[in-house]
Amino acid sequence: MFDNVDWAGIGRATVDTLLMLGGSLALTVLFGLPLGVLLYLSGKGRLAANPPLNAALSFVVNVLRSVPFIILLIVMLPVTVLLVGTSLGVAGAIPPLVVGAAPFYARLVETALREVDKGVVEAGQAMGGTTLQIVTRALLPEALPGILAGATVTAIALVSYTAMAGVVGAGGLGDLAIRFGYQRFQTDVMIVTVVLLLLLVQALQMLGDRLVAAVSHR
Repeated sequence: MFDNVDWAGIGRATVDTLLMLGGSLALTVLFGLPLGVLLYLSGKGRLAANPPLNAALSFVVNVLRSVPFIILLIVMLPVTVLLVGTSLGVAGAIPPLVVGAAPFYARLVETALREVDKGVVEAGQAMGGTTLQIVTRALLPEALPGILAGATVTAIALVSYTAMAGVVGAGGLGDLAIRFGYQRFQTDVMIVTVVLLLLLVQALQMLGDRLVAAVSHR
């Protein structure tokens, strides 16, 4: 039934997918978290309200979120080569993955911060806390369940992005599914890659749910 499946190749592709996911998720959180905090703080009536800055950041975030990822992959090819020296393989996939996912995650972080009770901020201000102290000691800890839930959603979105990155030779399970499952009509290869991607998504969701439950105050 699985005569066309090269299990060693499947193993290498799975490792490539995990490397793309791990590297891009770490950088997405690194850039997306402060961006989300800045979007929140610069909003109207917030601790560091700055409408022009908020409008500019919102515009950039909305533009990047609205570009289909497959288009972003192609548009960013020259930039990717400039940054990492290649547009192929795991390294070539990470820059567009981060650019595509970081604005999405930033919006999720902003939403999580908005859901924090205003009394937490007011209490921090009453005690004379600086903006940095209020953010790091009150806002982020209170919003942590929502931030982790957002990271889980982003990780799952990145799995689908890594599959699409196979179109431009990024490697991974998506590349196998396209080159062998689709272009060569090897249905068994397609089935194996899809099942592995589904299992990966399920594992990420379960891990994310456990982390959220562990830090939730409810």
